[in-house]
Amino acid sequence: MEVEDFEPLFGEPKVEWPATTSTPRPFLFQVHAPDSSHLTFHATDFFSSTFSAVRSIEQLDDMRDDIGIGGSWSEFLEYLVNSIKFGDVKLVLEGKSKSDGPESARLIAQKSKGMPRISISLLKCVDTAANETMAILSLDLYKAHQKNQKLLIQEQEGRCQLTKKLSAEQEKSKHFQKQLDPHYPKRHISHDKLTSDTLSATNPNGVSDVQINQNPSPMKASKRVVPAHRRSKVRGALLRDIDEDD
Repeated sequence: MEVEDFEPLFGEPKVEWPATTSTPRPFLFQVHAPDSSHLTFHATDFFSSTFSAVRSIEQLDDMRDDIGIGGSWSEFLEYLVNSIKFGDVKLVLEGKSKSDGPESARLIAQKSKGMPRISISLLKCVDTAANETMAILSLDLYKAHQKNQKLLIQEQEGRCQLTKKLSAEQEKSKHFQKQLDPHYPKRHISHDKLTSDTLSATNPNGVSDVQINQNPSPMKASKRVVPAHRRSKVRGALLRDIDEDD
């Protein structure tokens, strides 16, 4: 990785304000390469505090020795990018200027706990310099947004084209299958008809066993006639009138 390959980086750092600050505001930072031999660091709240710093390749190389990061220059630049892009980034505001707000700041980035920290001292911008810094950050942020949106659209279009190709391949596969086996559709129709006929023969009324079990027809008990020889006889004495015997 070289400086000319450096893509602008943006983010919202964790801000450490001086104890006397009554109305802390959020900040945005930017790191970009204005040319092939420098990196520029910006931080602003778009209100009253804007900071900036420029580091040449030689200064960054000296910082690499001070931090104690070995390896090649390309590996150090990659570590710096990963620390700012994925690590913990803080903006420490220091001092008190005659005008409103702190007079300096430090942008500190650490890839992960225990790893070397990148620390860049920033000076406060005023008047035209502050406006120019905010304008550069805003314009570069818009360009980065447009680029990401374009990449997203390209990815969606590529996914749509891939879906169409997949659908076309499936249609081709069905067409080839019909050519190799012309009876393929008829077999499916015959199989469905055979299944329907089997079900009709098994259950002509179309009533399932479950319905029969759930709705059993109540059977009325028939009246049985008792045979004459098994009928009960009237038991007891026959009372006769005495006058009739006489």
